[in-house]
Amino acid sequence: MGRRRRTRSVRGWWGLVVAAVVASGVVYSWPSSPGGDGSASTEAVTRQAAASAPAAPTVSGSPSASAPRATASPSPTARPSHRPSPKPSSPKPSAPKSAAAGGGSGGGRTITVVNRTQETVWAIVTGTAAYPNGRELRPGQSTSLTVGNKWGGRIWGRTGCASGGQGACLTGDCTSQCAGANPPTTLGEFTFDAYAGLDFYDVSMVDGANLPMYINISHTVTADPVSATGCYKGACTKPVDCPSAMRAMSGGQVVGCKPPCAAFGGDTYCCQGAWAGRENCVPSKWPVDYTQVFKKAAPYAYSYAFDDAATMSCKGRCDYRVTFGVT
Repeated sequence: MGRRRRTRSVRGWWGLVVAAVVASGVVYSWPSSPGGDGSASTEAVTRQAAASAPAAPTVSGSPSASAPRATASPSPTARPSHRPSPKPSSPKPSAPKSAAAGGGSGGGRTITVVNRTQETVWAIVTGTAAYPNGRELRPGQSTSLTVGNKWGGRIWGRTGCASGGQGACLTGDCTSQCAGANPPTTLGEFTFDAYAGLDFYDVSMVDGANLPMYINISHTVTADPVSATGCYKGACTKPVDCPSAMRAMSGGQVVGCKPPCAAFGGDTYCCQGAWAGRENCVPSKWPVDYTQVFKKAAPYAYSYAFDDAATMSCKGRCDYRVTFGVT
């Protein structure tokens, strides 16, 4: 998300269904308003979606070449991509592109980004006008933009930025191609209309966290698994309680929480060598399960690369609200 993710084989039929396609062009509206209200890492659908979708052949895949990938020097935070290869299918006639980012027809989707933190955030939405520097959201402000029905990309916030967001930031600065941000950065990840009319989305803290984030859905038949205030299955969004060894510091202040691989290194925490792959990368077998640092703060989020249950799905042309903030 620099980090770059290592290629791995997809797992089960759901590993075939998602490909992020970020195309050019965007219909963009950016009205900032005070008091705005209020998962790929995407790689697995919910159990219900898995039960109802048709079977697909098993193949080995790598991250989709259609989504921009940043090229960066090797980082201890490198991990497998959550975004699996698409399901093979017969060629279909190309649909005319709308002016919205990601193409597609039918007017596109609305994504609203809300800042409920106490600091200014520069919100980035890849493949749109809010990219690569982001748009300034002061505490309490929100903004909306339209993307295509086939859009796929990432959303995150830059913090501690100089020169009105044009200069360097303490967190969330882009990698060389700005497909993701240098860790530690909390990411929202999306692929629209990926398979059988489903969107897949998630919040990822695999590469650490710089801001609390939760995602809500609307205009859909799918029940929103996260409440409007960021609660999920009885647990709510909280600040990350980061151990001192994992804290990212700047000027004597904590600006983020590093992932265990970046903080401690080694094959175990980086899930490499004898610990590589889903079968071997088992946090409960680590000397300390540091994934719980993130899971306790955001119970719905990816806390490590194979945290499959964190992927969420939405049926139809869903709209999204991404909130920076806690419950």
